[in-house]
Amino acid sequence: MALKILISAGEASGDRYAAGVAAAIRCIRPEADFFGCTGAEMRANGIRTVVDSANLSVVGLVEVVQHIPRIYGEYRKLVEAAEREKPDAAVLTDSAGFHLRVAAQLRKLDIPVFQLVAPQAWAWREGRVKQLRRNVNELHCIFPFEEQFFRQHGVNAHYIGHPLAQIVRPWLGRAEFFSKHRLPADRPLVALCPGSRQGEIARHLPVLGEAVERIAEQRACTFLLAAPAGAADRFGKDFWSPLRPEGRVRYCEGETWDAMGHSDVTLAASGTVTIEAALLGAPMVTYYRVSPVTYLIGKPLVRVPYYSMVNLVAGKRVVAEYIQQDMTGANLAGEAMRLLSAPEARERMKAELSEVRTALEAGHDPFECSARRILTYIQEEVR
Repeated sequence: MALKILISAGEASGDRYAAGVAAAIRCIRPEADFFGCTGAEMRANGIRTVVDSANLSVVGLVEVVQHIPRIYGEYRKLVEAAEREKPDAAVLTDSAGFHLRVAAQLRKLDIPVFQLVAPQAWAWREGRVKQLRRNVNELHCIFPFEEQFFRQHGVNAHYIGHPLAQIVRPWLGRAEFFSKHRLPADRPLVALCPGSRQGEIARHLPVLGEAVERIAEQRACTFLLAAPAGAADRFGKDFWSPLRPEGRVRYCEGETWDAMGHSDVTLAASGTVTIEAALLGAPMVTYYRVSPVTYLIGKPLVRVPYYSMVNLVAGKRVVAEYIQQDMTGANLAGEAMRLLSAPEARERMKAELSEVRTALEAGHDPFECSARRILTYIQEEVR
């Protein structure tokens, strides 16, 4: 009988990871049939779509409220598909707010549940640990410190390594990339990475625009907005208009790794892109902003010394992080200019980012590790 697996991801990074695990499972079980909540990479790997993950992409405690009816509708679609198709297992990737609710329903259907990418319960919302313990058969962690935390709280957790450590690299050499985009080789390159969701991009672009103006007043630089693939189609061709006074900022889509890997400084929204920048050894300045109400509610709940995952993995402040009211054009420009003006500071940061990369490399393919654990569990359940 063919293996059938429900697989779900709620955002771009989860889509990439879920597609990688599905491909690894198919290397071992070519007949495996996948369906679920999919993004572009999952669909490209032949995973049947029940729900489009773009419909779940919302950040913030307050921001999500207005989208609850739509998200609940997608949740019901996914659960009903599980009831109808009766998969051998479910792989739920990231997006814990959505997936832990799905997991509770899947457990009622006696479907083994694997959570790929742990919720940040070690930072806030520790109550999610109880949900994991009750409804998830295995939790596959991608950060080294997570396994011990969750095991201490009774969750069947396993560190598989960070998937990006295996795949993040520039596709083009510096000269080829500069030639492709007609970038002047005699000027520093500043990459702008505002995030992948429409809401965070809208909040970040005006501040980035101010930072660009401040930097340009002090030094001749090339500014390149590195947008996620398909951004113009999803958000409208004018979504990055706050960055286009006098055509000062160039634009590229789907080439973030090249843009960061060849930049002198990257202004990166806190999130997966900062891990990608760390793996590329790209000097960076990090930032993030949510709605004032979300920040007011959420700040007292956060129990970690840093917001950036790069600093958390390093266990110290490696990169500057400007959060909420500290995210100003002046602060971003000031730190960017410090790095641009001090080659030794950039080299020191690169050395520290290399240590972060080493911590994230597990010595094996994380996708294959996750796939084998899932298949072993299913086989033992059959027995």
